[in-house]
Amino acid sequence: MAKNLVIVESPAKASTIEKYLGKDFLVKSSFGHVRDLAKKGLSIDMDKDFEPTYEIDKDKKKLVDELKKLVKKAEVVWLATDEDREGEAISWHLKESLDLDKKDTKRITFNEITKPAIVKAIESPRTINQELVDAQQARRVLDRLVGFELSPVLWKKIKPSLSAGRVQSVAVRLVVEREKEITAFQAKSYFKVIAHFTNSEGKVFRADLKRNPESLEEVEKLLQDLKPQDFSIDDVQVKPAKRSPAAPFTTSTLQQEASRKFGYAVGQTMRIAQGLYEAGFITYMRTDSVSLSQTAIDGASAAVNSMFGGEYHEARQYTGKTKGAQEAHEAIRPSDFSRTEVPGDGQAKRLYELIWKRTMASQMSDAKLEKTTLKIGHPTNEIFVAKGEVIKFDGFLRVYMESTDDEQEEDQGLLPKVTQGEKVSYQDIQATQKFTHHPARYTEATLVRKLEELGIGRPSTYAPIISTIQKRGYVLKEEREGRERQYWQLVLSEDKVSKDEKTEVTGHEKNKFFPSDIGVVVNDFLTDHFQNIMDYNFTASVEKQFDEIASGSLEWKDMIRQFYKPFHDTVEETLETSERATGERHLGEDPKTGKPVIVRIGRFGPMAQ
Repeated sequence: MAKNLVIVESPAKASTIEKYLGKDFLVKSSFGHVRDLAKKGLSIDMDKDFEPTYEIDKDKKKLVDELKKLVKKAEVVWLATDEDREGEAISWHLKESLDLDKKDTKRITFNEITKPAIVKAIESPRTINQELVDAQQARRVLDRLVGFELSPVLWKKIKPSLSAGRVQSVAVRLVVEREKEITAFQAKSYFKVIAHFTNSEGKVFRADLKRNPESLEEVEKLLQDLKPQDFSIDDVQVKPAKRSPAAPFTTSTLQQEASRKFGYAVGQTMRIAQGLYEAGFITYMRTDSVSLSQTAIDGASAAVNSMFGGEYHEARQYTGKTKGAQEAHEAIRPSDFSRTEVPGDGQAKRLYELIWKRTMASQMSDAKLEKTTLKIGHPTNEIFVAKGEVIKFDGFLRVYMESTDDEQEEDQGLLPKVTQGEKVSYQDIQATQKFTHHPARYTEATLVRKLEELGIGRPSTYAPIISTIQKRGYVLKEEREGRERQYWQLVLSEDKVSKDEKTEVTGHEKNKFFPSDIGVVVNDFLTDHFQNIMDYNFTASVEKQFDEIASGSLEWKDMIRQFYKPFHDTVEETLETSERATGERHLGEDPKTGKPVIVRIGRFGPMAQ
């Protein structure tokens, strides 16, 4: 029997670690948490200062018995769960469930599952960090209290079997508020005017009118005024520019980029990343830090120099904006930079390649560009602008280019050589009617970005928040058909102006979040009666308090005490004084009887009356 028993939380992690530790070590998996707040009742003793009651999960009893037998035979037990709060809590629950106080027990953590990292961890064990455990307990207890007290209010005031959660409710609020902005939005029309000019050598280039006329009459007059071929180059500006690489990935930036580049859902990205981490290919995937260890900087430096040469290398260290970045202490990066691809399915290969490229690029030189701006004038004082960009040295762009959520005006690349004062003539000038666009609905990735911006949630909570609000039916991720819309297009060519009315499909949405009717009713009710819980700043300040507990500057039960009394009073008051919320809407009059027709949510779901 091996003298050392190592317990981790996943079987994949166990098999990777076992390879590195040799025959004196037996590595077993706890398959995540073995113990949690008891499912029955509140399971928090209010008379004993919020003392939680934990129980071993039914489906983990057999596993815990097996681990207990192995503990008896081992000389040393090593708890090697993840290095964030959740991992610390799993280790603490294992210690409590397996009675490890009587045993020589050591806690070890590592940011990557590689032989040097594991050996180094074994050489420098520590004890369980009770402050990290308390931060996780505080989150668990607070969320149980909120869910346990708020849900019955919703059952009574809206309809049975609804549930409310502290952070999820705030995420739903973001989606509902965005939908209300969209409903209130009124599109304005304007015209985008684009000219194709030819220079003296017959080279064609595009330029955009500096302003956007608003009415059809204005555009018709403009094109008539521009008929005379009196265009000349008023100004030529050529400026050097540079572009710098983005920082290495954090949990949220990885989720956003995998969504933009591959269309992966947030939970899907986390599953793939977890597999890559457990196989030893990348560092820990729950982190809000952008910094790299010296080992990583050296590894990336060697890889960049050998693959691309010295002029492509620039060592950089990034610092994050996240206050109290609490999870793992390094960005997500490859464990070994010489590994350009990994075995596995296409999704794992793609995500690994994305992480590899992003980290490599972060240690590469700036791209050097030359930006050219031409201004083309006309006697009417209208000005057209052409922008071009030439890459003089590709630098990090050789490896990686970050995607964006916004549609941006593309530079044209290379513009033809022209000189100031040179005459140019138009081939055609097109004016196309456009419409201002309402704020964009959230996707999974942009909702995560918004939560992170507001300081709500942490790397380990983004994916669960996104899945919970969908599971509860408060938010729907849908594709919705666009609708047809007429627009005008006018073209000035060969001294003639043509005018056509065309049709386009607008407003097609794919994989966007829409609030459900019940989501809107629940949100409005909670926002009216529980302003504190639904307040973005309050939710962010609770996260900060968890961070303070984790750093040892706040006692977790003090935090819960401060929160609970005013919250409980609001619950009592709302139960007594508030009206039932039905989300009632008046649809119109019944043509036969002339009576009003209303729709609302009844105790068993939506109804018309």
